[in-house]
Amino acid sequence: METESEGEKQQQSEAAAAAMASPSYSEDLDCPLCLTLFNSPVVLPCGHSFCSACITEALNARQQCPLCSFAVAAEEAKCLPTNLILKSLVEKAKRGDQTAKVAGMCPEHEEKFKLFCLTDLQLACIICRDGEKHEGHKFKPIKEAAQSLRSDLETVLQRAAEDINATEQLTKAQQENIRVTGEKSMQLMVQISRQFQEMHQFLRKREDEIKNELKCQEADAVEKMKEALTTMETALCESKELESKAASALKITDPENFLRKWTEVGSTMTRESLFRSRTNTLQVVNRTLSLMQYESHLQLFMWKEMLQVITPREERLTLQSSSPNVTVSDDGRSVFCAATSNQPRAQTLTFSGSAPAFGIPSRDLSGPPSFGAFGFGNYSASPSKYSTLSTTKFIDGQHYWEINVGNRDFWEVGIDNNYLQYKQQEYAACYYNRIQVVKLEKKPKKIGIYLNFSSNKLIFFNADSMMKIHSMSLAVMSEPVSAYISMTPRNPDYSPLTVCWF
Repeated sequence: METESEGEKQQQSEAAAAAMASPSYSEDLDCPLCLTLFNSPVVLPCGHSFCSACITEALNARQQCPLCSFAVAAEEAKCLPTNLILKSLVEKAKRGDQTAKVAGMCPEHEEKFKLFCLTDLQLACIICRDGEKHEGHKFKPIKEAAQSLRSDLETVLQRAAEDINATEQLTKAQQENIRVTGEKSMQLMVQISRQFQEMHQFLRKREDEIKNELKCQEADAVEKMKEALTTMETALCESKELESKAASALKITDPENFLRKWTEVGSTMTRESLFRSRTNTLQVVNRTLSLMQYESHLQLFMWKEMLQVITPREERLTLQSSSPNVTVSDDGRSVFCAATSNQPRAQTLTFSGSAPAFGIPSRDLSGPPSFGAFGFGNYSASPSKYSTLSTTKFIDGQHYWEINVGNRDFWEVGIDNNYLQYKQQEYAACYYNRIQVVKLEKKPKKIGIYLNFSSNKLIFFNADSMMKIHSMSLAVMSEPVSAYISMTPRNPDYSPLTVCWF
């Protein structure tokens, strides 16, 4: 055993003497309520001791001892005496524990710490190792355990530094994304305000023009009416004047005086003018104000007028075909299926003779369609269908177009490999390699298609109400894509699929 200095022996002796009470009486030095060393212990009349704060809280809830249920009056609870002996023992135990720790001694066995329990992660002496408390635990010498822990902490420190650096980079990236998002939001706010301002200006201008037109009509009508009113008022004055003169003359009974009086007051009036009716030349002017179409359908006509000034406009796609079973309208906007029951052979319709984007093959669909493998629909075979691609190709930017699908019982619209399908009164979003059923409450007659290259989104709308039907997330598109349309020959359904132009 190593030789110890007198100072170390004296320190160990003091630690042992101070800690003697701790192992033997540790349970007695713990408060029964908080199960830790007493803090300002007080004693009840029944003799049980508790921490001052613990028993005060307990007595507030119930006026009796928590251990023996001895009744404690409210007056007694306010001035409980301090348990001085218990307080002194607790203070000695605390000092002994602190002294033992400083001296590197086990407070329980008065032995120097030489081991480290890997199971409990605490210092231990040789006696602790063999005791029941550490039975089956793993131990290492203190120096070896410290070296191992130091090595672990150095690794942890290195990894923490790497994590801090990586997290700082992520934090900067996140802050940059927040800044970019804020700038983008502000940019979109300005753009939205500008576009609404343009619409507001157009509507205010047209409102002022229509109101001015109404004011001009009102002014013209009122002018004519005022002229008629002036004529009526003049005629009324003349009639009243004649009435007054005639009544005054008729009051004279003497014939000579009567003729003299009438000659004086009515010398300018002929017999013909006396008996002429004034109302025959008068007529009430009635000018009805009317704004024609703006009076009954103002909002509709304004919407139609706004379509001519709105930018950007819808894509005005044109169609072209060399298939004998497909007819394209003269304006290039509508596609008809000319096949009959005697011509079930599938044909392919392309625009400008261009091959479909994404490398999709020409569709010879005399057998079951490719989507049958996904289980969509409730029949095993599908009629032949004619697939169409627009002459216009899209490579970047944002685009919108509308297709009038009418009441056809089958159609597909979108872009190649990604489209919305209607078949047997069911809707599905068809991706390159999967199909997703789409539920709609109302059957749309026109489908709006929005393509955004920057966000790789394809969104379908009910173009009559502009309610969103479905949104597709697309793979990054590096090749030009075309608008895609597909239909089937269904006798007697010869209605076309039409690109909408406004």
